[in-house]
Amino acid sequence: MLLLVLTAWVGLPAHAAGEADAGFDDQPLAEDVVYPSWFKLSFLELRDDLDEAVKAGKRGLIVYFGQKDCPYCKAHLEKNWGNPEIVAYTRKYFDVVAIDVRGQRLVTDMDGFVHSEKDYAVAQKTNFTPSLIFYDAEGRVALRLSGYHPPYEFRAALEYVADGYYRKESLRAYLARAEGALSFGEDVLNPSQLFAKPPYVLDRRAAAAQQPLVVFFEERRCHACDVLHAGPLRNADIERLLAQFEAVQLDMWSNTPVLTPSGQRLTARQWADRLGLYYAPTLIFFDERGREIIRVDSVVQFYRLRGVLRYVLSKAYREQPNFRLWRDARRPRPGAAR
Repeated sequence: MLLLVLTAWVGLPAHAAGEADAGFDDQPLAEDVVYPSWFKLSFLELRDDLDEAVKAGKRGLIVYFGQKDCPYCKAHLEKNWGNPEIVAYTRKYFDVVAIDVRGQRLVTDMDGFVHSEKDYAVAQKTNFTPSLIFYDAEGRVALRLSGYHPPYEFRAALEYVADGYYRKESLRAYLARAEGALSFGEDVLNPSQLFAKPPYVLDRRAAAAQQPLVVFFEERRCHACDVLHAGPLRNADIERLLAQFEAVQLDMWSNTPVLTPSGQRLTARQWADRLGLYYAPTLIFFDERGREIIRVDSVVQFYRLRGVLRYVLSKAYREQPNFRLWRDARRPRPGAAR
C-alpha cells in the first residue's frame, strides 16, 4: 500500500486529517480508559505471546504501555484503535499486549528476565504514556513509539513494521514519501519571539552554558506544529518557563547550518537524521553541558509540556531520570497529571 494514499486507509481525506487532531484536553481523566476487547489475554510471558502470534501468521507483537487516567492513552484508543480500518490492520499483523505502567503483575521479557509491570516500564524508558514497542517475528525491536500519534502516522507505523520497511530505512524516510499528501497549513515555520536567531552555535563542550537548551525541530505545512504554536506556546505559564531556556527552532528538512551541542558542524537535516527524528514537532532538551535529557516526539498539550519544562528546569532528571516516575512522586494521588 503506497503511503501517498495513507489517509484513505484511515478514513480521512488529506485536507481533513489534520482537523481530526486539532488538540484535546490533556488533564487527567476522571474515568478510567477501557482497553479494547480484542487485546490479547496474556500471562505476560512475552516470548510465548510472540511465538503464538507468529504461529497464527502474524508479523509480530505490540507491547502497549498505558495507564488508566492518561488522556493521551484515551486519544490513542479512540482515534487509532477506535478506527475500524486501523483495528483490522493491527489485528491482521499483530497481537497486542497491554502493560499497566503502575501495575505489579509479573512480566517475563523477551530475554527471560522477570519484572513487575512498573519496573518493566521503567526499564523500557517509558517517559510518556502511551508507549508502544513493536517486536518482529524474531523478537527484535522493530520500532518504538512514545506518546500519542495521529491516525495517519500511526497507520504508517503499523505498515512500516508489518511490511518490513524497518529493515532497510528509517521511519523518518518512510514517512517522508507521504509528506506531500499529508501536509497542512502555511509553507513557513511558525514565528515566535521565544526562539533565538541564527547563527545556531550550540556547542557546549568547552564550558557549561547559563541555561538549558531546547531545540524545536519543526517543518513547514505541519498541522501539529500549528496546533503547538496556537495552543500551548501561547499560554502565559509556558511562555514564562520557556523564557528560562535557550530555545532554538529548526526546519528539520533544511540545510540551515548548526554547530551542535557536541561540536558537530551539520545542517539541520543532517542533525535530525542522526537523532533519528521522524515526527514534527519534536522537542529535544539538553542540559548546560549539551547532554540530551529528554525528548518529546509526539502530540503534546499544555499539562505534559508544562511538566517537562519544570522537570528540566528543576534539574530533577539528575535524581530521577524517568519523567513519569518524577511526576508520580510529585502527585502520587489518583488523578495525577500525565
